[in-house]
Amino acid sequence: MALDRRKTDTMPAALSRADTLRILEERNNEAREELAARGDAAPEVLFFLASEGSIAARRAIARNAAAPAHANRLLAEDNDKEVRVELARKIGRLIPNLPPDTSEKMQALTIETLERLAHDQLPRVRRILAEEIKALDCVPKRVIDMLARDVDEVAAPILEYSPLLSDADLIDIISSAQARFTLTAIAARKPLSANVSDAIATALDVPAVAALLANSTAEIREQTLEKIIDHGSRITEWHLPLVLRNDLSQRAIRRIAGFVSAALLDKLSVRESLDPETRSMLAKRVRVRIDEPDDESTDPGAQAQNDVALLHKEGRLDDFAVERAAEAGKREFVIAALALLTRTPVETVRRIIQSGTAKPAIALVWRAKLSMRVAFKVQTLVMRLKGGELLPARDGVDFPLTEDEMLWHLNYFGIAA
Repeated sequence: MALDRRKTDTMPAALSRADTLRILEERNNEAREELAARGDAAPEVLFFLASEGSIAARRAIARNAAAPAHANRLLAEDNDKEVRVELARKIGRLIPNLPPDTSEKMQALTIETLERLAHDQLPRVRRILAEEIKALDCVPKRVIDMLARDVDEVAAPILEYSPLLSDADLIDIISSAQARFTLTAIAARKPLSANVSDAIATALDVPAVAALLANSTAEIREQTLEKIIDHGSRITEWHLPLVLRNDLSQRAIRRIAGFVSAALLDKLSVRESLDPETRSMLAKRVRVRIDEPDDESTDPGAQAQNDVALLHKEGRLDDFAVERAAEAGKREFVIAALALLTRTPVETVRRIIQSGTAKPAIALVWRAKLSMRVAFKVQTLVMRLKGGELLPARDGVDFPLTEDEMLWHLNYFGIAA
């Protein structure tokens, strides 16, 4: 009760200059932290605390939308990484909402802070910044150009969403791409022009072309689609997104029908746009396939990948779906789901699951943005780990590893941090 009275006494509802001076002079860290979070604190006070305050006070200022531009610029150089992380979360939201009467100097300082964070040595800071500014058209193009060529976790949201990247920029990035995530992220852009689609298809990268086909806003020229179909019979990951394309010509439909599974052949058969010749051909093909062995009986992963892709397209590939699959012992479904959600090759995911080690599997589930509950089900029901091999949740619900630890385990299996 004494502590509560002191907090009430030191932090009034409305701040006066005398109140502020008293708090600063008393050097009460708790009161200073509360002051640092106040929206009505004077700019010079917030700058002082950004310079002289405790780590907790500096983090509070980094979160405080009322902090002056020169305090934000100072914190962009802070030694505490969490201060810079909080600032990165805030700065992207500040830029499009700067008041019209903001001075040129303050605007310049805010942009300078943004650029400093974009150069931060910690990928986590740059990743958070990229997420915040990915859809903005009011940030410097030079910042977008730099982040678009950063590591996977930083560049992916910029490549997928930034309106400042022109088709020429995207094609240049594709032509010089050193990592497959680049192609996959660009393939998911909405909308996507035919020229960029051509550049992605030319690479014949399996995940990227699958993402391109699944992108209903992507313009794909007929000759480009024909090229994809030429290779499609050997690549099962392309079958479902090919079948679901709305812009297939009658010729393309007939060609696809020659190699897809019976289940996907059924999906082709119910399309309303079929001409009589194509409809007749599909009906004959369906009758023939009734007497054929299921193509996927020799490849249990193929059907799982198709099922997972369909759920993902419908927006239902979530904690519930993966947890239920684990409980049902659907190992290939879980592997396919984790591969799709993390944009990782299926074989890499399979190696992690077969490793018999909990930590990389937990990191993979975290990367897929699923819960620790799912991670535990994967350990027990899919990997069949026992006793001391299991890694339970921290505090009952949280992931037991730090973010840096999980990134390390992913990197060990070649999954870019």
